[in-house]
Amino acid sequence: MLNKVLLSSDVALVCVQHALSTEKEEIMGLLIGEVHSNGSLVSIVSSVILRRLDKKPDRVEISEEQLVQATLRAEELATEVNRPLRVVGWYHSHPHITVWPSHVDLATQSMYQRMDSSFVGIIFAVFLTDQTTKAPSIQITCFQSINDGSSQSRKEIEMEIINSNDSLLLNNFETLTQLPAILKEEEDESYNNEAGPNENDDIINKQHNAAVRTIAIGHIVDKVMITQLLYYVFSN
Repeated sequence: MLNKVLLSSDVALVCVQHALSTEKEEIMGLLIGEVHSNGSLVSIVSSVILRRLDKKPDRVEISEEQLVQATLRAEELATEVNRPLRVVGWYHSHPHITVWPSHVDLATQSMYQRMDSSFVGIIFAVFLTDQTTKAPSIQITCFQSINDGSSQSRKEIEMEIINSNDSLLLNNFETLTQLPAILKEEEDESYNNEAGPNENDDIINKQHNAAVRTIAIGHIVDKVMITQLLYYVFSN
């Protein structure tokens, strides 16, 4: 039975930066690590940022193809560092809402636990305000699901964020630099879906869609500057 999770600080930073990339919809990714002590301890040492299949404010979805790709990436890293790495969990964001998992989150977590009892979920609640200090706040929870008949309940898992001099440190910040490209792919797909193939669309709608895309790309440029700075700091 899983009792504790050790989360590498550089992976936590990647996840938080990903979570802060949008405050309108949830984001998601998968976590790579090792299982120790017969499943009672999981250490998370890397992550895979996933492109959203559909932008929704209250839920995220992971396709089978994305899970397979993450599994292959875990195998590549395992070979590089000669350690038994595998996909050990998933993470997603809760922008502007409570950190606690929804019934959809619990159902998703339960599905993964049926395949791997050590599989864990982490939620990053972002764009919150501390009610005492009025300062921006980020909350994190680590959880699994407990089946209660036809429904699920939350089991909180103790999590410790640890400083790491792991050999995967540089890999994790290279992962962070992939974020702007993934965000741009999402914006391009949204724009193409809105624009459609119809050449007779209203010119005002076309201009509106183009303007929305331009603003979104501008926000991505800001994120590029932040990720490049982080990459420079941690790779030197």
